[in-house]
Amino acid sequence: MNLKNKTIAMLVAEGVEDYEYFVPMMRLQEEGAKVLTAALELKPIKGKNGLTITPDTLIESLNADDLFSIVIPGGWAPDKLRRYDAVKNLVKKMDDANKIVGIICHGGSTAVSAGIIKKGQRVTGSIGIKDDLVNVGGVWTDEAAFREGNQVWGRVVADIPDFNRELVKALVEG
Repeated sequence: MNLKNKTIAMLVAEGVEDYEYFVPMMRLQEEGAKVLTAALELKPIKGKNGLTITPDTLIESLNADDLFSIVIPGGWAPDKLRRYDAVKNLVKKMDDANKIVGIICHGGSTAVSAGIIKKGQRVTGSIGIKDDLVNVGGVWTDEAAFREGNQVWGRVVADIPDFNRELVKALVEG
């Protein structure tokens, strides 16, 4: 229960990678965190693998000051989320405040659009966004998961256990 009373938002949209949403969400809840599922609309969302996710709140209603952390699961959702200023502004504010930002798989595309990748920093994710990450100055790192400053990066679905370990460790350390 290391994260008791900590509010963590998970950003989702249609086509989110279900496993990269549900497994980290359950792991964070296991640590006592209050996990908010935040979306662009308050309607059920179909994940990439057909699972249904019901959002708790709108992304535009979130305030970075009220959140302990955010997590950006992959799938096709990050490409949709990156188009909205409310999403990019929230991610940027969280990063600027040095709060933990969890990014897995295609979640890195939202990080690119939010402008939170510093030149020369390590990044990972789906090979499908490698060029995007490198083109903004990231250094591609083919590792399952790692922490780079206040950002926790995970590669793909198969790496969720490693991502969860790195994420929880970073969150507990503060």
